[in-house]
Amino acid sequence: MQRLWESAYTVLLIPLLWAGIRILGLFNQKVRRGIRGRKHLFEELSAQVSRIPPGRRIWIHSSSLGEFEQAKPIIARLKELYPDLRIVVTFFSPSGYEHSRNYPLADAISYIPFDTRSAARRFLDLLTPDVAIMVRYDIWPNHIWELARRGIPVVIANATMRRQTLRRFTFLRGFHRHVYNSMQCILTVSEADRQTFGAFRLNHPTVSVVGDTRYDQVSIRSRDARRRDLIPSRILRNRKVFVVGSSWPEDEDVILPAFLQLQEEISDTIMILVPHEPSVDHLEEVEHRLSGKATTIRFSALNEYRDERIIIVDSVGLLLVLYAYAHIAYVGGSFRQGVHNVLEAAVYGIPVLFGPRHWNSQEPVMLLERGGGFVVQNSEELVRTLRNLLLDEQAHSFSGERAASFVQTHVGATARCIAHLEAYLGPPTHMEVITR
Repeated sequence: MQRLWESAYTVLLIPLLWAGIRILGLFNQKVRRGIRGRKHLFEELSAQVSRIPPGRRIWIHSSSLGEFEQAKPIIARLKELYPDLRIVVTFFSPSGYEHSRNYPLADAISYIPFDTRSAARRFLDLLTPDVAIMVRYDIWPNHIWELARRGIPVVIANATMRRQTLRRFTFLRGFHRHVYNSMQCILTVSEADRQTFGAFRLNHPTVSVVGDTRYDQVSIRSRDARRRDLIPSRILRNRKVFVVGSSWPEDEDVILPAFLQLQEEISDTIMILVPHEPSVDHLEEVEHRLSGKATTIRFSALNEYRDERIIIVDSVGLLLVLYAYAHIAYVGGSFRQGVHNVLEAAVYGIPVLFGPRHWNSQEPVMLLERGGGFVVQNSEELVRTLRNLLLDEQAHSFSGERAASFVQTHVGATARCIAHLEAYLGPPTHMEVITR
């Protein structure tokens, strides 16, 4: 039966997937970048691998940038505990690869090749890893099966599995059981995830709950962010700052009217607006909508600040630092396809607001349950929520404390993950780090 699954996937499904990707690439720029980026994959990877110093190798694969944020605390801790460990990082998505090409803790960084049997063999012949870690959910069967044939341990870190997943359907369940049974260890984010994996009746990998390393990552990054000085103190002195992170136009349709009303009522508030895609066209559109209604300035022009009420951020990569200035935060995406990362704001101990489409991840739901987050359905609700949190210091403090506590109680997944990896890597070699 196992050979049947492998043959059906390789002979029937892979050609269809490849044809679909090629067709999609005609219309989607991101898919096109991924295809082009793989054109010389093996030549470029071979050159990188040839420069890696001797030592054991671990392969860590993430689908995209968000999953790689979950991998970073694991990588950093592995480098501390095993200084001789060589780390190779791969991505499926262009966004992950292009933004991480200069990541300093990796010895090699590449796209993962398309999941044909021959590509998987060639890739692993080049890489020769001692352990492979897949982050969260991006599992490529031919690579997994080839790792298993070579006796290389495979671990899923930060594993998640929704109860409604199609993978649990009768026909697909047997296929995925074979894929997961080719692994050694599945480390889940929650008990609910562990139970969902249990529906596959796996007989080979151990399935354990370790938590989510994103909490560790935002905690580490927030400590670093607090030391950065992006905005002159004179601008924020005696101000209440409302930071809007990763906003899409659908979010801004709600946020901009709300803030225009609020600025008339509470004179000491300013808004820092961080669009998800700060293209020139979008920035000009936002400025046009606010023209004559509110004073605005772009982040890049803050040296010329003249008491403007709205700062529009025209750079990328600053959001986590900007949340450190916030009295209240709104996290975007939740009037579109799904809310972005609420942990990046909650870690600072501030109330976190978002829209109705927040069921795409567990964190906003849990933040709501604990009183650290608030859902707003429209501009009117946003005005009422902001007014309450800005004017009622007790309500603001209570919510902020709940948000900070929520993040801190979930820190520690990295250490638990490393404890499981020791079974394949052996005892840590850097004893000073362990005992400090």
